[in-house]
Amino acid sequence: MSLFDLKVINSVLAELEEDRGIPREKVLSAIEQSLAAAYKKEYGKKGQIIRASFNMDLGDVEFRQIKIVVDETLVRQDDEEESDDDERTRFNPEHHIMIADARHIRKDVHLDDEIDFPLEAQEDFGRIAAQTAKQVIMQKIREAEKVSILEEFGEREGEVVSGHVQRFERGNLYVDLGRTTGILPYEEQIPGERYRQGERIRALLYKVDESPRGTFLKLSRSHPQFLVKLFEIESPELANGTIEIKAVAREAGSRSKLAVITTDDHIDPVGSLVGQRGVRVSTVTSELGGEKIDIIDYSEDSAEFIERALSPAEVISVAIAEDAEGEKRAVVEVTEDQQSLAIGRGGQNVRLAAKLTGWGIDITSVGGEALAESTEEGDVTVTEDTVETMDEVVAEKAEE
Repeated sequence: MSLFDLKVINSVLAELEEDRGIPREKVLSAIEQSLAAAYKKEYGKKGQIIRASFNMDLGDVEFRQIKIVVDETLVRQDDEEESDDDERTRFNPEHHIMIADARHIRKDVHLDDEIDFPLEAQEDFGRIAAQTAKQVIMQKIREAEKVSILEEFGEREGEVVSGHVQRFERGNLYVDLGRTTGILPYEEQIPGERYRQGERIRALLYKVDESPRGTFLKLSRSHPQFLVKLFEIESPELANGTIEIKAVAREAGSRSKLAVITTDDHIDPVGSLVGQRGVRVSTVTSELGGEKIDIIDYSEDSAEFIERALSPAEVISVAIAEDAEGEKRAVVEVTEDQQSLAIGRGGQNVRLAAKLTGWGIDITSVGGEALAESTEEGDVTVTEDTVETMDEVVAEKAEE
C-alpha cells in the first residue's frame, strides 16, 4: 500500500534541492530516520533498533528490525550474577542475537555485525507517516533558512544594515531585512526616537546569535560603532584607512565625541569628517536625530588630548598624575567664564571627555576651587556651588 503521493514527494524534493540547495538524499535520509522513530514509538518495544527504507518506485516504506551479533564475551544472560568488574551488557532479545543463532541465517556473520528482520506493515500508519514526513521537510526548510541567513549576515556583523519597521513588541522593534527579521532591543534604540510601521531604518548589525530556536540578528542604533560606521559611509578617507578614529564616547541621541588621527600629513582628519560646509557631519547628525558631534584631533600627549577633549571649553592648564591606587587623574584649570562649558549641562561635557580619554578629570576654577570630578568611566560629581550657575551659563553659551 502506497503511503505517499510520489508526484508530490518528488516535486517537494526537487524544489528543496533547486531553490534551497538541500540534496534530496539528505531529506530522504531524515524522513527515513523520523519514520523509523515514529514506527518504534507506536508499535515497537524497548531496546529495539528499527530502520526504515523509503521506496521511491512504489511510494511506500519498508521497516526492519536490526539485531547486533554478540557472544558470551559481550553480553551476560539474565541468570548470570553481575560482578563489579563485569563490563558486559545484559542480553536483550530485541536488541541482540547470539552468534550461533545468527549463523543459521547467514553463515559468514561476525561479532558486531547487524542482522535485519522485516517488520509487518501497519495499516493505520499512513496518517502518522504523512505527518512525520511533513514535519521533517519543514525542519529541513528551517535549517536551510538558518544556514542561508548565517551565510548572508554572518560576515556582515559590525556593518550597517537597512530595513523597514515591521512591528513593535514589548519595547523591542522588529525590522524586516528582506530574507529575515532583525531585532532592535529597547536598550539599543536612541532615546526619544519614534518609529512608524513601514518606515525605512538603518542600524548596526552588532551581533548574530545562533540558538536552537533559530538565528537572531541583533541591531543597535545607540552603539558607538554605529556612529563610526556612518562616518565611514560618508568619508572615503576613513573607509580606506587614511584616517582612523582612535576613540569614541557617545551618549546616544544627545552628544558624542570622536578623536581622529591621520597617516597622511596632507589630510586634515577633522575637516575630512566634517566635510565641505559641514555636509558630512550634518548627514550623520540627521541620521541620529540631531545628535551633536564633536570631532577632535587625537594626541599621544595625554594632557593635550584631555584639553582637546574638553572643547569647546578653553583650558588654562592640565596637570596629570596617577593616584596611590594607580587611577589616572587629571586636574584641569579653567577660567570662571569657561567652567560651565567645560562641565557641560548635567556634567555631560566632562563625562564624555573622561570616557574619550580614559582619564578621570577634575575641573577647577582659577585659584583651585573644585567644580566637578569625573571618573574615566564618565561618572560626574558636581559641587553644590557650581550647580546653581552652571545651567544658566550653559544656556547663554548655547545661544551664542
